[in-house]
Amino acid sequence: MRLAALTALVMLAFAANSVLNRMAVAAGDIGAVEFAIVRLAAGALVLAALVVLRGREWPRKLVHGATVAGVAGLLVYLFGFSLAYGRLDAGTGALVLFGMVQVTMFAGALLLGEVVPGRRWAGAALAFCGLLVLVAPAGGGWAGFAAMAAAGVGWGIYSLAGRGARDALAATAGNFVLALGPGVMIALVVGVDLAGATARGVGLAVVSGAVTSGLGYALWYAVLPALGAGRAAVAQLTVPLIAALGGAALIGEAVGVRFAIASALVLGGVAWASLPKAASQGDG
Repeated sequence: MRLAALTALVMLAFAANSVLNRMAVAAGDIGAVEFAIVRLAAGALVLAALVVLRGREWPRKLVHGATVAGVAGLLVYLFGFSLAYGRLDAGTGALVLFGMVQVTMFAGALLLGEVVPGRRWAGAALAFCGLLVLVAPAGGGWAGFAAMAAAGVGWGIYSLAGRGARDALAATAGNFVLALGPGVMIALVVGVDLAGATARGVGLAVVSGAVTSGLGYALWYAVLPALGAGRAAVAQLTVPLIAALGGAALIGEAVGVRFAIASALVLGGVAWASLPKAASQGDG
């Protein structure tokens, strides 16, 4: 039950990132690249402070748990995510993101030799069908889909890289801190104009970076070893539903009967895939 509660909290943080990004970028309060770099900087600052306050040696121990895959995956995810939300609504963007995350993490599970039971494949398929019901037909154009698909691959790699982390907080802080330098360079090359951002846009980016990203990702790294790659991929399929609901409540994005049908399919699929082996029949 504790694992389930912590996983649910992480999923809420992930969905909040979609809504916060959409609220800021789509409204024109801040540019996509600017949102990504402020989000990264805020996350790095908060996580570094927590590691230092906990008594870790500075700066060598701060980046001790970081990995090349974690830093690269984080950068691809952050910039792809922000760029996509200028075109896609919260639910649609989250669908593409976590659909690609599922593909990446299931592939990673197989490559790493993890046994993925047949019920988990079936549950994931049922949940994904529900997501298709939720967002079809989806707008936003190919550019938005491509950016979010790249973000999904990046997040899948980031999640797989965190499975072996011995210290979730230190590993997350290290990834954010080491990603900040390359992130700033990318932003400068692409073009960044924080002077044109509003206080609201910067504030939303800071909350996304410091709270729902930094702290949320540290918790994610903490629960990943217990979940395994396959179940983690399936659990994240709930995020588009939460994001769609948040988008409806806070931004006025429409939901209806299709949302209710999709909810039943997705949550049913996740429940099926997450059942212990002894509680299911016909496990492959």
